[in-house]
Amino acid sequence: MCLSQKIRLAILLLTLACTAGCDQASKHIARSALGERRFIMLPGGFGEFRLAENPGSFLSIGDSLPKPLRLTVFTIGVGVGLSSLLVYLVFGGRFSWLRFVGLGLVWAGGTSNLIDRIARNGLVSDFIYVRLGPFHTGIFNLADVVIMIGGAAIACELWLRRRRDNHKQLVKDELQ
Repeated sequence: MCLSQKIRLAILLLTLACTAGCDQASKHIARSALGERRFIMLPGGFGEFRLAENPGSFLSIGDSLPKPLRLTVFTIGVGVGLSSLLVYLVFGGRFSWLRFVGLGLVWAGGTSNLIDRIARNGLVSDFIYVRLGPFHTGIFNLADVVIMIGGAAIACELWLRRRRDNHKQLVKDELQ
């Protein structure tokens, strides 16, 4: 393993430690504090902390699938996908820093949710619900926020690359 691969792995493991540490601690606190109360309203009615044990994926997609199929897809399949992403991030070619950060956050958040799923018999604890006027979210957790930030970083990198490529093409066209 070359130095840059060791550095990549160290960054990813540090990201995972921070993400999983905060996510798992917040889920434990939510399960402890909300177990009996079920929800706590936030000041101003901007949302609530509401405990939900999610057997599905994002926004409970797939929660009605039979348990053996959920195990195959959400535990084994996601585990294989996250392992593959880790190998790609450590041993893959050159990345822009924004793409590496984005994919690293997606990997760390996904891994934290996978840890929850493995430790909690196929369930992921969600507890955050946001409401702003008529807008409201589904119930989610901190790992989901990290995944969304990673996805936004990837989208930003793609937008910047497309913008740069379009600019290069315009300059090339003007020179001809």
